[in-house]
Amino acid sequence: MESAEPGNDAGSGMGGYRVQDNSNSIRPHILLVEDSKSTALVYRSYLAADFQVSLAHSLADASRLQAESRFELLLVDVRLPDGSGLDILRELRLEDSLTPVVLMTAHGSVDIAVDAMRLGASDFLTKPFERARLLVTLQNALKGRRLTQIVDEYEKSCTRDHFHGMVGACLPMQSVYRIIESAAGSRATVFISGESGTGKELCAEALHAQSKRAAKPYVALNCAAIPHDLLESEIFGHVKGAFTGANAAREGAAARAAGGTLFLDEIGEMPLDLQSKLLRFIQSGAFTPVGGNTEIQTDLRFVCATNRDPLEEVRAGRFREDLYYRLHVIPVQMPALRDRGHDCLLIARAMLKEYSADEQRDFIGFTPDVEAIFQSYDWPGNVRELSNVIRNIVVLNDAQWVEPQMLPTPLDGVVASDMQVFAAHSDTATPVSDSGEEQAAPEATAGHSQHSIEPLWLSEKRIIEHAISHCQGNVPRAAAFLEISPSTIYRKKQQWGRQEAESLELNA
Repeated sequence: MESAEPGNDAGSGMGGYRVQDNSNSIRPHILLVEDSKSTALVYRSYLAADFQVSLAHSLADASRLQAESRFELLLVDVRLPDGSGLDILRELRLEDSLTPVVLMTAHGSVDIAVDAMRLGASDFLTKPFERARLLVTLQNALKGRRLTQIVDEYEKSCTRDHFHGMVGACLPMQSVYRIIESAAGSRATVFISGESGTGKELCAEALHAQSKRAAKPYVALNCAAIPHDLLESEIFGHVKGAFTGANAAREGAAARAAGGTLFLDEIGEMPLDLQSKLLRFIQSGAFTPVGGNTEIQTDLRFVCATNRDPLEEVRAGRFREDLYYRLHVIPVQMPALRDRGHDCLLIARAMLKEYSADEQRDFIGFTPDVEAIFQSYDWPGNVRELSNVIRNIVVLNDAQWVEPQMLPTPLDGVVASDMQVFAAHSDTATPVSDSGEEQAAPEATAGHSQHSIEPLWLSEKRIIEHAISHCQGNVPRAAAFLEISPSTIYRKKQQWGRQEAESLELNA
């Protein structure tokens, strides 16, 4: 057990106390490169309580030790018998941008320090230096490395717009990606829920691909697509003669998925009597084929999915409560497409590229009007409906840009209503002729005065309020459609109050 005890110069320098720990694996491993053997021994004595220290006295020694071991920090003298410590720094930075390097020299100068920092050194020490100074410098360098790693991991996990076969950059999808990464290495059962067409099977495939079972079979079975009287045979298999038409023995999904992953989609459609057999299989890892007498032991990972509310199904008596709790170990909620903001456009662009290649079409993107329609439509069929729409467009048309008139039902109905909205928002815009010259506005030609032109903030207010109304008062969602931040909307709403008051004063 670790204990803290009073220390002197051999301590960590933190208030005269250090943690006793005889495990070398916990202490950071440092490579100390110093040509003077006596000086190197002094520095090693400074560091021995807090670090594992390997010594090198030349560039050649340092290269050999770096090839043999992995170091968390390098403490390097600038002047070495066979070269410069800057050479070590240059070579390391070609392959490794994270490992901190602290340089030291008895001939300190501004030029050397500038060169060292430009090459990526973490810090620079001028000899002679005290032990406390050395420890603080090294601890700060290691903290900097840890912070850099944390930031890199955060950026990697929060800025991904795709993960295995899934496309999406919104926060709900980032959460799905993190759950998959965390759960993939476990044997725990994963329960995926979400509306039809949200990508539950893609999520199951990603779990398998991310796991240690990726090289083993992945078997998917849709319980809703198989007649109830055949579902047991599809899962567990059957022996010859088990029922009429069973002319030969047949392996079920459980046997085919041995060592890998068994995905049971729409598990809420499974009849209650079969649910009890599935529960026993999950608990024991053994099953008996239909009509057979011999139990078969197998090792596999269960993943299941449903488009229903599983707890509601339990309350209604359509799903066994004990099976629910056995399966519902790691829940994953797939978000609906209407709640994923700009993901709709990311997915649509990826599909357009893929389907255009399949159908040998020349499409390269969507016009702004089409993108606005995609963003405002609710997509009740989710990603599956979007896929059908894109496939329909690509098969029936051939152009570079997808235009509103190419959209199939029901999006063709969205075109007219949304275009009327766009036209209303552009009532005060100045028309432009084909030659690019501005034309007189209709109000001016009709003899209207310049006072008929409303202030820009009023037009902006009307557009934002329409978007909020269109999103049933959901400001973040309206902000996503307008491609601005929610804080911008809140700030503008405060400004409108002041501007309205100023307008009343001017008119008075």
